Amino acid sequence: MPTRPIKAPDLEAIEGIAHGFFTRTGGVSTGIYKGLNCGPGSNDDPTAVELNRARVAVALGVAPENLLSLYQIHSAKALTVTEPWTDDARPQADGMATATPGIALGILTADCAPVLFADPKAKVIGAAHAGWRGAVAGVVEATLDEMEKLGAHRADITAVVGPAISQKHYEVGADLRDQVLADDAGNAHFFLPTDKPDHWRFDLDAYVVHRLKAASTGKVSATGECTYADETHFFSFRRTTHRGEKDYGRQISAIMLADPSHS
Repeated sequence: MPTRPIKAPDLEAIEGIAHGFFTRTGGVSTGIYKGLNCGPGSNDDPTAVELNRARVAVALGVAPENLLSLYQIHSAKALTVTEPWTDDARPQADGMATATPGIALGILTADCAPVLFADPKAKVIGAAHAGWRGAVAGVVEATLDEMEKLGAHRADITAVVGPAISQKHYEVGADLRDQVLADDAGNAHFFLPTDKPDHWRFDLDAYVVHRLKAASTGKVSATGECTYADETHFFSFRRTTHRGEKDYGRQISAIMLADPSHS
């Protein structure tokens, strides 16, 4: 079965880039990792993860060794990418940018929000892993900063938030809400009360979109899928936790500047 990545119309309209918010479809992993598990940090068979990532690379039109992902730490750290690294040398960060053709920037998620960026004028791309901690800390802004260092302009950047856990399924406690409100009391509208005392449902998707718009990003959209609700297509950390499963897979979202020399 081929991979069937979700394509964002705003990114699809930009010439010279390839992208995809990849789902579980089209992979070789089995059991709780069934499908296209691209997470080297999972306890899945490493050979299966490598083959899954190779299939993603083929779909993007990039060499497998040039499909890069980070050692994600839920931070606001972003970096500029100029050359590939090996999986065992992944930098600890949650955002990256490049102006180098032929390098695919990959973000691994299982409920957190992946964000893909592109400046078609400057030919600079970016990618960010935005869980609530990273989003509050400023990972999307840090990624925009790295893109600007490479010549991008925020007003020219298109950013798309990919599949993430929806508000309906994201129940959180007072500790999370307090930290989000400590950053800006106006963030209260991203929370809906539940029937449990001191529990709310957090709209991570809308919050990340808000951060992008507040940072003067030129065009912002979201694909809207819920990773928790759609088990057929997505891995979900929270769903795994609720079931008491021992581990979970990760889907990958990736973007690449086409290499003119390989056209």
